[in-house]
Amino acid sequence: MSKISKMFKVSSSSSRPGSGSSSSSSSGSSSRSKHRSRSTPSPQEAINRLRETEAMLTKKQEYLESRIEQEIMTAKKYGTKNKKAALQALKKKKRFEQQLAQIDGTLSTIEFQREALENATTNTEVLKNMSYAAKAIKGVHQNIDLDKIDSLMQDITEQQEVAQEISDAISKPFGDQFDEDELLAELAELEQEELEESMKNMGRLPSVPTTKLPSARSSHRATSKKRVDDDHDMKRLAAWAS
Repeated sequence: MSKISKMFKVSSSSSRPGSGSSSSSSSGSSSRSKHRSRSTPSPQEAINRLRETEAMLTKKQEYLESRIEQEIMTAKKYGTKNKKAALQALKKKKRFEQQLAQIDGTLSTIEFQREALENATTNTEVLKNMSYAAKAIKGVHQNIDLDKIDSLMQDITEQQEVAQEISDAISKPFGDQFDEDELLAELAELEQEELEESMKNMGRLPSVPTTKLPSARSSHRATSKKRVDDDHDMKRLAAWAS
């Protein structure tokens, strides 16, 4: 008999019904479930682990990129002088590029998983807070009577109407009340009369004088003649004195 068949035989014999075996299996299952519940990580722990993995893969990505650049420089350095070394450098570059592509895919998967965990955690917190708020609202509404609300709103409406009546009564003017249209019409008549009076005064302006004023040339001649007469008189007075 082979070892595998013996192993299956032992396992089948141990699984036969019995008081001791059933109790041990139930206790084992309960311990496994407890162990599972204890070993279940929290969302924040899983997110932190994923972030650490992302950081590690990012560093590996930077390292591979630098190695690819280095192998390219090596291949260019040897060129046709040492084809074997150049081809070896290109082969290394290809391997590094394959590893880089794998890391890119792994980073995309990890990033998607981390975002899903963050969204799930956020949604869980939002639902908890909404449930908490709903319980608070329910507790508040339990202390409110709808019949009391209706009567309260009626009282508020009545008090508002009373306050409006009081305000209207206080703001009502006392004494004589005049029609505003009549006052505006009277004001328009006064303005028209004032305009007509202004037009009459403009018609009574003094007339322009018709007599001709003496010209500047005639006045100059008169002044010259007067000077000649004065000189003649002075000469006569001097002759008489001598």
